Amino acid sequence: MNEPKIASASRSLENIGAHILRYSLVFFLLFFGALKWTLDEAQGVNPLIVNSPFLSWANYLLGIQGASEFIGVIEIAVALLIATRRWKPWWSGWGSLLAVGMFLITLSFLFTTPNVQQTAPFLLKDLSLLGASLWTAGEAFRAFARQTDPERQSI
Repeated sequence: MNEPKIASASRSLENIGAHILRYSLVFFLLFFGALKWTLDEAQGVNPLIVNSPFLSWANYLLGIQGASEFIGVIEIAVALLIATRRWKPWWSGWGSLLAVGMFLITLSFLFTTPNVQQTAPFLLKDLSLLGASLWTAGEAFRAFARQTDPERQSI
């Protein structure tokens, strides 16, 4: 295979991978955000929330179900912001940064939740989602820069 074909194939792979990465992140956030309205999910995340220095206030203020639904609203809102990449890359970039913060908080559960061994494998997936969020933030902000500054079209 010659170099131009390799370069073209690699660009195609990157573009396909970028779309899969961004929209699987969106799907994940929508799916788990919607689950937060179920009783089982609210009870499942309660031990994580109650022991979190970042989220324990939500249980006291909103109750178990209310705290779960509050988190669900955030997850769905972040997913919708990330999904706007094609039309509003600035919004998508900020949605991705919000996801970074969200995944850092969920990874902190590994250190704040007693007997976390049972949920640790589930929480560790958030390390990959954190990386996806960082990448989508950078890509969306780069797209915004290209959109607003014609001299940056080569970025």
